[in-house]
Amino acid sequence: MKILFIGDVVGSPGRDMITEYLPKLKEKYKPNLTIINGENAAAGKGITEKIYKQFLQAGAHVITMGNHTWDKKEIFEFIDQAPAMIRPANFPENNPGKGITYTNINGKEAAVINLQGRTFLPPIDDPFEKADQLVEEAKKRTKTVFVDFHGEATSEKQAIGWYLDGRVTAVVGTHTHTQTADERILPGGTAYISDVGMTGPYDAILGVEKESVIKRFQTSLPVRFEIEKKGRTQLNGVFISTDDSTGKALSIARIIINDDHPFFA
Repeated sequence: MKILFIGDVVGSPGRDMITEYLPKLKEKYKPNLTIINGENAAAGKGITEKIYKQFLQAGAHVITMGNHTWDKKEIFEFIDQAPAMIRPANFPENNPGKGITYTNINGKEAAVINLQGRTFLPPIDDPFEKADQLVEEAKKRTKTVFVDFHGEATSEKQAIGWYLDGRVTAVVGTHTHTQTADERILPGGTAYISDVGMTGPYDAILGVEKESVIKRFQTSLPVRFEIEKKGRTQLNGVFISTDDSTGKALSIARIIINDDHPFFA
């Protein structure tokens, strides 16, 4: 199986990059499964039903979320009727939505799981325990199990990667908006990267206007963060190839599209 994953889409600049480049990436890599992290897609925090549908129309099969899942109130009105959207599975049990979904593309089924870390983030349920539960469930249906781990701490991301090595196809990190250069196949056959990076403003700080972030560091005063809507943009992702017979990863490659790394078909 071929899996294309696009890192955190931030605001309208990120959505524009999806519109422009996702068709080109699908033509280049011909993925069986395309996944987008959309938790920052609506003005940097949360997602709307309109954006969710736009991502599906652009070619995504699954939309994953993260700590900003509930930041747009309207999500409560549609998430339970959005089969292709998953939020962190280790949110408390009484939360709407789900943390795992299954896709069947041309007879190839895959499970996609969303989990969130607890280090420097809200104290939610244990992601390791929830991973055990969902991986066991998924393995009854498919050997291909993909995990988006939304976390702040690189150590926690590495820990979940090693914990699931050999049991899942891939563990990719999201949330920190800066692509890491540690992509690898772990000894048990699990593709891993600490953070896929973000899709959106390039001349910004994690997608936010530079001046406001710098002012916050200089003064420690409250500052309103706004998504940078001027200047250059970027798209970050990964492409993973797998062995259908075993569910193990064969390769993982970073995708970087910006003015310093132009796209080549």
